[in-house]
Amino acid sequence: MDITIHASFLPHDDPDTALAFYRDTLGFEVRNDVGYGGMRWLTVGPPDQPETSIVLTPAGAAPGTTEAERRTITEMMAKGTYAGLLLATADLDATFDTLQATDAEIVQEPTDQPYGIRDCAVRDPAGNLIRIQQRS
Repeated sequence: MDITIHASFLPHDDPDTALAFYRDTLGFEVRNDVGYGGMRWLTVGPPDQPETSIVLTPAGAAPGTTEAERRTITEMMAKGTYAGLLLATADLDATFDTLQATDAEIVQEPTDQPYGIRDCAVRDPAGNLIRIQQRS
């Protein structure tokens, strides 16, 4: 089989704030910006990886999601326990310094983990946990 990762989904609670974080803070390019029914889906990704994207979706927008489920999703997003993303960079310390100079919410400074990687963590504006690893 020849299978690749094409896109991953992360929820957002404010499309303009999400767009600013992923485009302006992380440097991702905007690949699609679609509105429908008063909601907005954004597709972003690293400029040098056109085949891999992140789709930023309205929280709880899946058909059949109840209002109670939407509230639970929103509460979990705020705590950073609903969704997350793992990114990698060639220079973790420089990436962290750049993030620290913005209004990104820092969760963990660059740390050598006991399982053999060095990484840091931030939250996006919706509360999603973004871990960034040092690429080997």
